[in-house]
Amino acid sequence: MDPDPIVFFEKWMEEAINAELPDPTAMTLSTVSADGFPSSRIVLLKGVENGCFTFFTNYESKKGTELIQNLNGALTFFWPQLERQVNITGQVEKTSNEQSDEYFASRPRKSQLGAWASKQGEELSSRIELMKDFGLVSLKYLGRKVPRPPFWGGFQLEPRTIEFWQGRPSRLHDRMLYSKSDDQWVIKRLSP
Repeated sequence: MDPDPIVFFEKWMEEAINAELPDPTAMTLSTVSADGFPSSRIVLLKGVENGCFTFFTNYESKKGTELIQNLNGALTFFWPQLERQVNITGQVEKTSNEQSDEYFASRPRKSQLGAWASKQGEELSSRIELMKDFGLVSLKYLGRKVPRPPFWGGFQLEPRTIEFWQGRPSRLHDRMLYSKSDDQWVIKRLSP
């Protein structure tokens, strides 16, 4: 175990990528609604910078509005082929406009147009409505750079706890919990 859980996480992520696992950067993001109900969905990790885990979304989506109302969130990575899981809890904040612009510009053009066309999570009368909106946005930006929508951008989660789970025979798994206390990481071994 590395004394720094970010270093240890990056090692595990590299091993998951090198093992050519499907979607190794996929993570479950859990949020809580204003009325106290939890909600989870899969998003993609786009980077770990300055000890924070970064992902991007529509700020007006369910996950976006829940994170804006309640800054607490949780991330879970699961790599069953490696018998590994990582659980992270912490607080989020929006990335800077510059970070969001930079990532948005790196996305495929159709994904950029889709961000404008989709009112994420809102009811649609039919798929035709979505395709019509996509066509209108495509025409609007025909031959032009697609700017980042003001309602779209990144979040970064600063961890308070990171738990590493390594599967072992006879259910004698390894569980190591890192907890942040006074800007120091404290490591505890947990019973499986």
